[in-house]
Amino acid sequence: MIFQRQQRSLFGEILDWMLTPLLLLWPVSLALTWLVAQGLADKPFDRALEYNVQALAQLVNLSNGRPQLNLPQPAGELLRADDADTIYYQVRDDAGELLSGERDLPLPPLLDDVRPPTGEVRLRDAELRGLALRVASTWVRFTPPQAGAPQVQVLVQVAETRGKRSVLATEIIKGVMLPQFAILPLAVLLVWLALARGLKPLSQLEQRIRARRPEDLSPLDDKAVPLEVVPLVASVNGLLARLQESVATQKRFLADAAHQLKTPLAGLRMQADLAQREGTSTDELKQSLQQIGRASKRATHTVNQLLALARAEVAGKAAVPHHACDLAKITLEVVHNAFPRALEKRIDLGYDGVGAGTSGVTVPGNPTLIAEMLSNLVDNAIAYTPSNENAPGVITVRVLVDAFGGVVVLQVEDSGPGIPASERELVFQPFYRVLGTGVDGSGLGLSIVLEIARLHGAEVAVEDANPRRQPPGTRFSIRFSATGNPVLV
Repeated sequence: MIFQRQQRSLFGEILDWMLTPLLLLWPVSLALTWLVAQGLADKPFDRALEYNVQALAQLVNLSNGRPQLNLPQPAGELLRADDADTIYYQVRDDAGELLSGERDLPLPPLLDDVRPPTGEVRLRDAELRGLALRVASTWVRFTPPQAGAPQVQVLVQVAETRGKRSVLATEIIKGVMLPQFAILPLAVLLVWLALARGLKPLSQLEQRIRARRPEDLSPLDDKAVPLEVVPLVASVNGLLARLQESVATQKRFLADAAHQLKTPLAGLRMQADLAQREGTSTDELKQSLQQIGRASKRATHTVNQLLALARAEVAGKAAVPHHACDLAKITLEVVHNAFPRALEKRIDLGYDGVGAGTSGVTVPGNPTLIAEMLSNLVDNAIAYTPSNENAPGVITVRVLVDAFGGVVVLQVEDSGPGIPASERELVFQPFYRVLGTGVDGSGLGLSIVLEIARLHGAEVAVEDANPRRQPPGTRFSIRFSATGNPVLV
């Protein structure tokens, strides 16, 4: 190197070891060889195809003013005789009536709505019943002996599959490329030596990263690396910044969780102190115990949801084994388990959809996490759906199959007050709760739903169940990709 840089160029060292010829000449050679092989393979067979269509056109004549094809049986057998390819032919008059041959053979396109002159053969690529074809076509024109009669035009086409062409092109490519493989090991050796010498700074960078303390998330020094490695170091620094932000988010999450648990735990302590006072009556003691039970239930529910959210987040980062899950079976079990709570609130909880074991309702996933996701949706619907004897609330769980889209849709619909459009994205944030509902909860249920849905590659949508009614209700829809053959319901 004549000009030395303060930071060495890794790309320049690789070029010194002849990486450029390997990377540039090899693809160029492949491309040129492929183009030449295709041209060489098409030319002889195209000439044969032109000869066949011209020979077939000579067998068309005019009889009593109508065109007809006089194709002797030996000529027809010879036209179709081919060991490697299938040959088709077609003869049509200018009215589109088939005189002989393959009816489904596609017609040639007309350039500027003008048919080519008589005897001119045009070649094109086409497709017939999924087979790639090379087609030769020509027009034959006859002038009837009657004066003033219109000219008769006949389309003649001969087509063959591309088997021989592909075989010939492959053989040409093999013949040209095999000698180049003799020098490939030497080129690989040179590249390996170049990389071993040029990538040494990366090894030094790796050693510096390994020597860092686990809690050290400070950015790496991008001045001690080659120019080509600077973007990599910048990306690592960006990752460290995002990781530091993630750690801060986790700390905030733990702080919020501690805050959520602080209220029920404080209530437990206060009610326990009240129950232990001297002179406490039996009724006051029972009331304190009831408050303790409700506070412990709320704390247990919050802890369970925190664990479920943590389990879903960990599953999203780790390789969780997925199984074939019968979504209808899981849904029926969740609905059955939720019946006691629904009856306690006088809510009509029902299931509407396909039965367990039905074809098309199988989705890949973790059955435990799917059941947890659905349980949170059903529990959320029960909690937010008002109900009484005169106006019982209604919750419907559905499993639907889209035969055309190949998806399974899980829906939980209620007759509650609904969710305003401005808050439908916010409700999936941890600890967020819609104000004014008066419902006791931790605000983690929908966060768990969204996290588990993302883990399974599913989409979650929220909308009004009955937009024209008051209250409009809420419908949560989760779309899964089906693994079986879906059926229409």
